[in-house]
Amino acid sequence: MNVDSTPRSPTMADVATVAGVSHQTVSRVLNDHPNVRSSTRERVLAAISKLGYRRNSSARALVTRRTNTLGVVALDTTLYGPASTLLGIEWAARNAGYFISIVSLKKITRSGVDEALEYLAEQSVDGFIVIAPHRWAATALAGLPAQLPAVAVEGGEAGALPAVAVDQVAGASLATQHLLDQGHETVWHVAGPTDWLESEGRVRGWRQTLEAAQVPQPELIYGDWSPRSGHEAGRVLMDKLRNRATDPTGTSDPPLSAVFVANDQMALGLLRACHEAGVRVPEDISVVGFDDIPEAEFFSPPLTTVRQDFAEVGRRSLDMLLAQIEGGAKRGEEHRAIVAPEFIVRESTRVHQDVS
Repeated sequence: MNVDSTPRSPTMADVATVAGVSHQTVSRVLNDHPNVRSSTRERVLAAISKLGYRRNSSARALVTRRTNTLGVVALDTTLYGPASTLLGIEWAARNAGYFISIVSLKKITRSGVDEALEYLAEQSVDGFIVIAPHRWAATALAGLPAQLPAVAVEGGEAGALPAVAVDQVAGASLATQHLLDQGHETVWHVAGPTDWLESEGRVRGWRQTLEAAQVPQPELIYGDWSPRSGHEAGRVLMDKLRNRATDPTGTSDPPLSAVFVANDQMALGLLRACHEAGVRVPEDISVVGFDDIPEAEFFSPPLTTVRQDFAEVGRRSLDMLLAQIEGGAKRGEEHRAIVAPEFIVRESTRVHQDVS
């Protein structure tokens, strides 16, 4: 006769027997109920540890009507910002006792969001976080049912969901003002794609700072967040620098001695273009990036940049979502939370000395 020798997983009843308490008392301890004596709680926890008891999440879901799983819809997690945002959300969820289920989209459209939410809904997730960094994301999210707990990361200032975002305008202003304070007559800007909210906010902060200082606004040069596009932008800027050096009166461009680049990866490409052109950083031109990617301090020279606190973005977005799931908060009660950026000064900028 064959006998199944696979050991049986301990149950709540086993814990109750070892601890010498009722099944209901074990349940109260597991749910952190306040009306349990400390000595009793310690006996139950000791029994759980001794038996290696693990809670049955399916059974718990039947009782609480929650799965402790959150759905995350993410866009282009190959980029540092969205990937770091996703990681920040995952850490925050884990610390709060939640799991996450992720759907990655190449492009956020209404149909794509609907399909992603339907897929996640089939897993009975308790709520949703949508990483939505595009201008048109608010439109795509507008049709979500009002009773559905949901939060957007970025998502636009007038979005359909409560949102958490880094203050991109303030970060760009910090970068631009730093360069002006170092004596540069103006600051050029290599911007990100026009349909990204982060790019739009950084352009706005750069422009507002130049307007407040009453200095010339150079033409914008656009990239796509990649080092390659930063290198191409750098070559354009190096051509302008050469033209100004050979014929100062033949160009209407403002002076070029400082560049604010919309992300660190494009700044890396720009630094390569400067090196190829024999332009020294920071002696001839100062460069500031945005994001503070882990490699930024190891660039040559180490990059002055704007740091985004993605861990805080994750915490704030999770807190806002759990306020809806566990606290009954409505979407309109806390519509938008802003996380302040931090400016990091390294060797890619210095006080400007005009040698003309």
